[in-house]
Amino acid sequence: MSSPQSDTRERILGAALELLEASRGTGVRMADVAQKAGISRQALYLHFGTRAELLIATTHYLDAVKGVDERLVPSRTAASGVARLDAFIEAWGAYIPEIYGIAKALLAMRDTDDAAVAAWHERMRAMREGCEAAIDALDRDNRLSPDHAPKQATDLLWTLLSVRNWEHLTIDCGWPQARYVETLKSLARRILVAEGQSQ
Repeated sequence: MSSPQSDTRERILGAALELLEASRGTGVRMADVAQKAGISRQALYLHFGTRAELLIATTHYLDAVKGVDERLVPSRTAASGVARLDAFIEAWGAYIPEIYGIAKALLAMRDTDDAAVAAWHERMRAMREGCEAAIDALDRDNRLSPDHAPKQATDLLWTLLSVRNWEHLTIDCGWPQARYVETLKSLARRILVAEGQSQ
C-alpha cells in the first residue's frame, strides 16, 4: 500500500511529464506543475527542492513507466559483445519514439533553461553508460575494431544513437522505424566490430 507522500510524488511526476510532452519546449514552471497536480507550490517544493531536480526525476519516472529496465534485459544478458551491441541499439532505437515528446521539450529549452540542461545531460549520461557497456562487452570479446579505442568507440555509438539523428532520419527523411533500427545496427557493426568478426 502506497503512502500519501508517494502518491503525491507520483502525481507531481505524472503532471510534469504530461506538461513537458505538451509544451513543445515552451518551458514548464513549477507553478504549472503544482496546479496540474492539484497541490500548492509549497507542497511541490517539499518533494522537489529545485526545478532541475523535478525535471531529472521526471525523466526517471518516464523510464519507470515505460519499463526501460525490462527493455534492456536482452542487452544486459547477451551472450556476446556483438549480441549486446545489437540488443542495445534495438532497445534504444525502439525507445526514442516513446520519449520523443519529453526529449524534444528538453532540447528546445536547453539553450535558455539551466534546469532543462541538467535534465537532458543526466538523461544522455545514462544512455551513454549503455553505449559504454556495449563497447566494453565487444572489447572483452576482442571484437572491438582496432580502428577505435573504447572511449572513441563509445563516443561514436553515443553519437550514432542520438535523438537528433533519429529525428533527422525518421521524421525529416521519412524512414520507417524498422529501417532506422536495422541500418543503425548494420552501420554500428561496420564501424565498431573487428573485420571478419561480425557475429
